Amino acid sequence: MKNRSVSPIGALHPILFFAGVYVVVLFFSIFICSALFYSCNTSDAGSYSQQEQQVTEPATNSAAIVSAK
Repeated sequence: MKNRSVSPIGALHPILFFAGVYVVVLFFSIFICSALFYSCNTSDAGSYSQQEQQVTEPATNSAAIVSAK
């Protein structure tokens, strides 16, 4: 009787490899696409904290006062 030289798992190795690559690419694409989605859908008004808005407001008012003199 002839022995098998190829095991069933060894014969499936290319299929399992590409299935694993597909899973890894799918996993990373979720993070990449969600990062792009959230970066494109940010609003300009909500991206600053209240402390940053308070710092910039007097600067614009003082420039108007200086130009009025």
